[in-house]
Amino acid sequence: MEMLTYMRQFVEVAKVKSFRAAALTLDMPISTLSRHISDLEKAIGLRLLNRSTRRVELTDAGTVYFQRCQSIVAEAMIAHEALRDVAHRPTGTLRVSMPVDLAIGHFGPILRDFSKAYPLIDFDLDLTPRRIDLQTEAFDLAIRIGPPPVASATLIARPIVELPRYLYAAPLYLKGAPSLKHAKDLAHHVFCTVPSSSQQGDLKVFYRGDETVEIKVPTRFTVNSVGMARVLATMGMGIAIMHAELARDEVALGRLHRVLPEWSMAPLQVHVITATRLLPARARLFIDFLKERMAEPL
Repeated sequence: MEMLTYMRQFVEVAKVKSFRAAALTLDMPISTLSRHISDLEKAIGLRLLNRSTRRVELTDAGTVYFQRCQSIVAEAMIAHEALRDVAHRPTGTLRVSMPVDLAIGHFGPILRDFSKAYPLIDFDLDLTPRRIDLQTEAFDLAIRIGPPPVASATLIARPIVELPRYLYAAPLYLKGAPSLKHAKDLAHHVFCTVPSSSQQGDLKVFYRGDETVEIKVPTRFTVNSVGMARVLATMGMGIAIMHAELARDEVALGRLHRVLPEWSMAPLQVHVITATRLLPARARLFIDFLKERMAEPL
């Protein structure tokens, strides 16, 4: 048990490369943490860390040991939590990374209902667009829009839902815009769009049943937030492409209209990404809850 404790402490130091930061996370004195790491190095017979007054770096042996210890410590903690969940309701902090637009458009009611169903679970949500490292950062899962990551031995992608995308514009824009009766007419309109990894430039593909139209649309505003594209569209700056839930409130208030309602773009794929199939109970429950709720009609 002592060895496993020391391994967990070593993993924390290796992740943040700082005894001070690791000691804060582990809620223990720096001197005790340093002594435990030294005892671990003596037991192994190899130096794992190069220490200096400014930073901590892994040795070659430390890098190998860190890679092995991560999975061992994670599985031990999950096993401990799983046994605890047998006797008690799921607990702990669910740490999730997700795009802010998806969170605003869908996750408020889902989080509300999940938190009511599992009152002992706390939540730590990262809504920044940065890429996270599920191997080294303390996240249970990430929710991502778009194709799943390329095949990886360390990442698992679980499909959750596909979000259909439609065209929306403000009455102010439509009043002064060219005629819009067919998807081909979109070539004469202004767009507020989000860059897509699957399409090049302003080339867009629209669908109506079996009919497909490929158009190079004039994009004046390119933004990396669907929420911002919605704001611009609401102000009459152009046409925005988004899923229905994100536009719902503005449509209800009459600030946006769905245009060419028979036409749509390819749906957006939403995946849950995890670093391992062995998940704590809180993460498994949340993924199942998410699948069920996201599958409901909008």
